[in-house]
Amino acid sequence: MSTNEPKDPAFAARVHGSFAKQGLMATLGARLARVAPGEVEIELPLSPAIAQQHGFAHAGAVAAIADNAAGYAALSLMPPGAGVLTAEFKINLVAPAAGELLLARGRVVKAGRTLTLAQAEVLARQGGREKLVALLTATVMTVEGREGVAD
Repeated sequence: MSTNEPKDPAFAARVHGSFAKQGLMATLGARLARVAPGEVEIELPLSPAIAQQHGFAHAGAVAAIADNAAGYAALSLMPPGAGVLTAEFKINLVAPAAGELLLARGRVVKAGRTLTLAQAEVLARQGGREKLVALLTATVMTVEGREGVAD
């Protein structure tokens, strides 16, 4: 569990509302599974629609849910009215993403006033077992006072 304190008492509703506006997550079939202060989990069932040529989940889909898990973990700690934008991320793909479901677990490493460092692990679940398939580190920027960016 995270020891981070949210600055917005309505952080969970805010994260859910923002996630619901994401067309890409809906297109991929991803869903928000868990929201806690500084932590977010996103589930993505594996299907041929998100597969690459060898049948594994495409790295783009893996990166998308990892980026969102890290970004929404950061948003959960931001003040009301602030938005979140990823400034950069690095992802290591450590195993083929094969199984029944992908689970991206994002968490805040260090929350700052302007920049937040977050990580996400992506695990492939098959038959109740989980295997690490990707690790992402991200720098997320707090955006305030910019029209269209508040979440």
